[in-house]
Amino acid sequence: MRHEPIDPAFFVRTREKLRSLLKPNSMVIVHSNDVYPMNADAMMPFKQQNDLYYLTGVAQEETVLVLVPDTFEEKDREILFVKETSELIAIWEGDKLTKQQASDATGIRRVEWVDTFDAVFHRLAPQVENIYLTTNEHLRASSMVETRNDRFIKTCQQRFPLHRYERLAPLMHQLRVIKDPVEIEIMQKACNITEAGFRRLLSFIKPGVGEWEIEAELLHEFIRSGSRGFAYTPIIGSGANACVLHYIENHHVCKDGDLVLLDVAAEYAGWNSDLTRTLPVNGRFTKRQRDVYDAVLRVKRGANQLLRPGLYPSEYQKQVMELMEKELIDLKLIDAAEAKEQGPDKPLVRKYFMHGTSHPIGLDVHDVAPPNEKFAVGMVQTIEPGIYIREEGIGIRLENDVLIGEDRNIDLMASIPIEAEEIEELMAK
Repeated sequence: MRHEPIDPAFFVRTREKLRSLLKPNSMVIVHSNDVYPMNADAMMPFKQQNDLYYLTGVAQEETVLVLVPDTFEEKDREILFVKETSELIAIWEGDKLTKQQASDATGIRRVEWVDTFDAVFHRLAPQVENIYLTTNEHLRASSMVETRNDRFIKTCQQRFPLHRYERLAPLMHQLRVIKDPVEIEIMQKACNITEAGFRRLLSFIKPGVGEWEIEAELLHEFIRSGSRGFAYTPIIGSGANACVLHYIENHHVCKDGDLVLLDVAAEYAGWNSDLTRTLPVNGRFTKRQRDVYDAVLRVKRGANQLLRPGLYPSEYQKQVMELMEKELIDLKLIDAAEAKEQGPDKPLVRKYFMHGTSHPIGLDVHDVAPPNEKFAVGMVQTIEPGIYIREEGIGIRLENDVLIGEDRNIDLMASIPIEAEEIEELMAK
């Protein structure tokens, strides 16, 4: 394990919170993700189903959690099923969790081998009225591949067609959007690792360096610091590439006079950070680059003032667009008179700032959250305005991760350089 062990009391709390949201006489069943094939005999690296990880901390394949809070037998109320190891598995793949190790890590007293799940499920299901099953209900989810949980839904409904089936996803979204202090501590570590990688780049980036070389420097720093690597596919776009929002090829050479946009961050213990900075390749911003950079930074700071409890995300985005409109007028990118005439969707602004300002972050980089939920204390959101002037080859985005607090927001990336003067000074060294 690269990261420090997570206190099992955290997972005990998450399961207790979930139980408090269930209807009486219910059962919850969550399966792990599959191990997905790649080519020939190769398999993709395993990534745990995040609801299961949030409730147990188990990052192992072929794992199942069953919660039956109201069942008569106390031993049946919380059961974790894990893959039974063997000498052959230990030789080829390494050790798997023992029952005791799984119990110690999760706080679940009863741990069984996964090959006994069907028999236990068949015995417990007739004792309940409601069965909660998990689906991917993220608003931007792609469901091209059938998951282990998808397959179980079919099997479960075929075997017990007259039960009442409930959606687990809305409950998990409600729980996961508000971060526990343990989660904040872990996410702060992810941000600290990201900072170490970013500071490493300040003395590395110069004309002639390849975008892929920048990626390699970051990966080196992240892994040596206890991360498994990037929280998401890194975006390292120099010159015109900075204007491509999801540019991930990272195969161009950085040129003198260009900017390089770095949307790069580390994960830690399964939780993620999300950082964007834009640097001058030669260490000095041109006047035009600096003007645009400072405009983006002002919008970012204004957005932080707006991102407060009680505001709907749609209202927040509208207000940020107003801030951005003023900056674009001052940069002479749009005309003030035309700006007054444009509709509420602000197409003139969207030409240069075409994405959202904030999204929740946690176990998923674009974390789950109830739709149309007001911002609340305990949420962690990104703030990432940008201006993209394709005709000038200038793309600038700045992004930090912010915990919404009672009286003020707490910037988890406050120590990462962002002022243009500091950036230039550090690059000069």
